[in-house]
Amino acid sequence: MFQRSVINRRFQGLAIASLLCLSLSAFARNYTLNEVLALSSEPDGVVIEIVTGDAEGLSWALPRAQDYIKQLRARFPELPVAVVTHGREQFSLSLKNQTTSETTHNNVRSLIEDSRVPVHVCATYAGWRGLTEEDFPEYVNVSASGPAQINDYKAVGYLLIVINREKVRG
Repeated sequence: MFQRSVINRRFQGLAIASLLCLSLSAFARNYTLNEVLALSSEPDGVVIEIVTGDAEGLSWALPRAQDYIKQLRARFPELPVAVVTHGREQFSLSLKNQTTSETTHNNVRSLIEDSRVPVHVCATYAGWRGLTEEDFPEYVNVSASGPAQINDYKAVGYLLIVINREKVRG
């Protein structure tokens, strides 16, 4: 009985510590492109989050991300960068939409091949729509969760830049 209560308390302590870490990372600030460009030293990396709520969102968000990456790499040539998309826009990257979203697929391939930037989509959201990892081309990284993938990058020191509809209007 004693061992069980000690184990339960340890597990509860670990669970609370884990939740605290996740909460703190959720409140970590987002950066603007200009703030990152103004840094005096190169950050560990940058993760660009795209979540537009717009089925065609990658058609305008990916070119914006490519422009951000070009500016970031002009300032910090070896800067690691990743892109995570986890809204409705991610479905344009499915195999089913390769023909109708050809430009978007070409932009992703360019990011990966020319700029060495991995592009992630969210398996959880895809699963809610009946899609699996096999429904996306091999060049797209299907992460278990888009937000968790972003938190993984932030945990190793990447700064977050968000591209969404408000950023385009504002």
